[in-house]
Amino acid sequence: MKQRIITAVAAAAIFLPIVIYGGIPFVLMVFLLASVGLYEALKMRNLKLWSVPGIISLILLWIFLIPNEYHDILDRLNYSKIELALFAVLLFLTYTVVTKNRFSFEDVAFSIMSTLYVGIGFYYFIETRGAANGLTFVFYSLFIIWATDSGAYFIGRAFGKRKLWPEISPNKTIEGFFGGVFCALIVAVLFAVFSEVDVPLILLLLATAVLSIFGQVGDLVESALKRHYNVKDSGRILPGHGGILDRFDSLLFVWPLLHFMHLL
Repeated sequence: MKQRIITAVAAAAIFLPIVIYGGIPFVLMVFLLASVGLYEALKMRNLKLWSVPGIISLILLWIFLIPNEYHDILDRLNYSKIELALFAVLLFLTYTVVTKNRFSFEDVAFSIMSTLYVGIGFYYFIETRGAANGLTFVFYSLFIIWATDSGAYFIGRAFGKRKLWPEISPNKTIEGFFGGVFCALIVAVLFAVFSEVDVPLILLLLATAVLSIFGQVGDLVESALKRHYNVKDSGRILPGHGGILDRFDSLLFVWPLLHFMHLL
């Protein structure tokens, strides 16, 4: 626990000031976090980042992460993100032939899905911060996920009896699941009281419940991926916490949903 606290404080001391400052330093930080996340995902399947498919995945990830405000970069090339993604698919498939299926069709699918999984979530992190009230919603997303995680853990330990999904995450309970949602709703009420965001309370509470649920789903998705590949943690970059994907798995679901539900 001591190691987790030290790591959390040190990481927050670096992460939060850059998030607050925003701009190019923030975008570069997100590019770095996403790149490490992609490395962790590919490593689970024993795919190296510094390989032909790894570099294709990395370049495609960086293309996905280009913020809307810098979209003129792609406009000058006269290509869309979708077109470049489709070109990457052709390159992946070509590489299966070159390697005589040592890099297989399944590896192609995993590389593409890993890039989308990491890229979409972190792209919407950038877009959330770049919105007019973006910093407020970044902290909103962080607080409700921290509340969800803490509530699920402590309420689950105190009252948890029924397993939520033992095949995926043996320690999670149904009581903890709903406890996490309840704690997130408390944070949403505080957010409505102390922030100046013009969102009706009932809408904010409904959105928070959805985000808390999908945040826990994001956690389960990462757990399922690690269990499938028999990996304890996605990485070791954060002592006591694991890797980047271990820390951002819930938020990779929450940030896109903030936009899909038109909260910003």
